[in-house]
Amino acid sequence: MSTATETRPKPAGKTPAKGNRKLSWPMALLLSAGILVLFSVVGMITGNHSLTSSDQIAAALGAAVPIGMAGLGGLWSERAGVVNIGLEGMMVAGTFAGAWTGYLVNPWVGLLAGMAAGALGGLLHAVITVGFGVDHIVSGVGINLLIPGLCLYINRIYYQDYVNAGAGASKSPPTPPLPYITVEHLSQWLGTIEKHHWFVLSDLAGVLGGLVTNMSVVTLIAIAMLVMTYFVLWRTTFGLRLRSCGENPVAAESLGVNVYKYKYIAVIASGAFAGLGGAYLSMVAASVYQDGQTGGRGYIGLAAMIFGNWLPGGLATGAGLFGFTDSLQLRDPSSVHVLLLVIAIVLALMGLWNLYRRKWVGAAVTLVLAGAVALWYSSTSTVERPLIVASPYVITLVVLALSAQRLRPPKADGQIYRKGMGK
Repeated sequence: MSTATETRPKPAGKTPAKGNRKLSWPMALLLSAGILVLFSVVGMITGNHSLTSSDQIAAALGAAVPIGMAGLGGLWSERAGVVNIGLEGMMVAGTFAGAWTGYLVNPWVGLLAGMAAGALGGLLHAVITVGFGVDHIVSGVGINLLIPGLCLYINRIYYQDYVNAGAGASKSPPTPPLPYITVEHLSQWLGTIEKHHWFVLSDLAGVLGGLVTNMSVVTLIAIAMLVMTYFVLWRTTFGLRLRSCGENPVAAESLGVNVYKYKYIAVIASGAFAGLGGAYLSMVAASVYQDGQTGGRGYIGLAAMIFGNWLPGGLATGAGLFGFTDSLQLRDPSSVHVLLLVIAIVLALMGLWNLYRRKWVGAAVTLVLAGAVALWYSSTSTVERPLIVASPYVITLVVLALSAQRLRPPKADGQIYRKGMGK
């Protein structure tokens, strides 16, 4: 009796795309450990350990919150198929309403008011795009022009009555602070280890110390929102239906899904998350609302979402990266100079990896860039202030350019949907 091996074709769609593999937890931990070792080596070489200090990590985490909330808003909206570049305007609404209500009532109500104001901006975007079928980009640009202009008009009228309370023509009165949390004994123990500057160990203590020292309660809320998003969108029937509206709304409609309802919910939630990020800026990062306070963080949040491939974990990584570079400009400028050496080493490692894979052109370009950055580091002692200020935006463009080939947006993202299109 003979046996034959039956060869069956692999089912379509089972083989993952070459550039769309998810980063596993072991690989993510290994990558994080490698980055920590790299920072520790650079700290030993330069004597500057500020990149992994607890103060720097705390500042980076604080800078990542508004970026992450804007990106989370973009993730909800685009997973339902609606592009929302109006996040910047919705963040402005959150900064204005949060600070104003926080002063008049209390900061907790102000936080809710910031989310509500952002949600109203999301509702406006949903009515225009989902209800009337207007191009998503046109609507987003209109919102980014309308809401900041409206806030500017209102504060110039009403803040004049609160000059004695510390308000100005473009500044609200100061709001009461929201609570901060510190794990006292753990924070002190980690701080002691950090001061010894032991290889890797002190750097790890600095990172952990920044996570347990003077953390705003709003930061914890933002982290909870990120975790909640993963479970709601990827572990519930509601999330499956919402994501189906961004992948194939016609097929979703044929299965009885109310596509309009889910798109409205997603875009309104998108605005609420952006409003929370805006309220963080005016109530935690600062205690007042000021014109231009968002500083383009709504757009950087979108970049973090794209970098994260429309996934919560990737979004958190992107927000952390952009928050880290954003916080550097607010601290010691020497940290940015040390970061040049880090970039040079990373580029050199990428060049060697390309050589190993026999990608000669990519290897040559990357190694030349590594040499140029290393020369820049060795020939200077500081980085000019304008370059420091521009560093978050430069990093945003570079990261998006490097990650563009592995991106996989929702298939129906940005498409105009009308009920009955499939008939």
